[in-house]
Amino acid sequence: MTQAVPAPGGYDESEMYQVLERGCAVVGLDASDACLLRGHTNAVILLKREQVVVKIARRGSRTDDVARTVRFVRWLMNSGFPTVPLHPADQPVVIDQHTITFWQYLPQPAQPVVAAQLAKPLYALHTLPSPPVSLPAHDNIAAIRRSLAAITCLPSEALSFLSEYARQLESDLIAVEFELPEGVIQGDPQHRNALHADDGETLLCDWDTVALGQPEWDLVTVEVHCRRFGHGEQHYGAFADAYGWDVTRWSGYETLAAIRELRMITTNARKVHHAPSSLEEVQQRVDGLRRHDHYLRWNIL
Repeated sequence: MTQAVPAPGGYDESEMYQVLERGCAVVGLDASDACLLRGHTNAVILLKREQVVVKIARRGSRTDDVARTVRFVRWLMNSGFPTVPLHPADQPVVIDQHTITFWQYLPQPAQPVVAAQLAKPLYALHTLPSPPVSLPAHDNIAAIRRSLAAITCLPSEALSFLSEYARQLESDLIAVEFELPEGVIQGDPQHRNALHADDGETLLCDWDTVALGQPEWDLVTVEVHCRRFGHGEQHYGAFADAYGWDVTRWSGYETLAAIRELRMITTNARKVHHAPSSLEEVQQRVDGLRRHDHYLRWNIL
């Protein structure tokens, strides 16, 4: 198996390949030329000959959540929504407590999706009618608390700082007055969670965090990614112009941006035992929070 990243995200490679082969056998796919694309959270694997991408969730991931995502994406596909399509197979497949999904592979040009290209599909998502799938309520504070309870890589003093910061932000959130209508949100819209279609359309992907909530959460996530990962203000400004609403001009922006950044930090800190090389980056982000450095450049994990 050709490995495209240094380590398969904490997976034992031999075990992962066995799970892959057995899962592909269930749906009649050939896994002999598999290539690992990403392995930080799920193992994301390309079957070159089949032109299919396989996502293998970690052992113990909630199968019901993955099945819900599959149902939701099928509804999007039937509605003509711009999403990366599922491979036509009965899924998800569960092998040794790993839940597996299969997706159509879309070769990408050298130029990745830019923020402005996220605006049209995100607006379409935020204005969808209620889906026939029961989605969870979006709750960043609860996700932060779950991560804080699972972090083992940071000293107790740092965890105390992060926990107190979370309490402060939870209190600040009570006073936030949202402006946009509640609806379906992607939960983690960013450049890497969108792909180019052959016809030039931008397709959203990675629906693990889809939920019901305020669109402001999606919009602030795009802004955070533009600011923290070096894309720049003009990059975000083009997105805001294309979407038609600028979250940075809204009174709740600073609170939502701080919560979103804290969730990103705590989520990655929780995963350090699967990706030890990410510890230095996590520590740098925590240090940036202490300094109130809102423009510290982050590195992609």
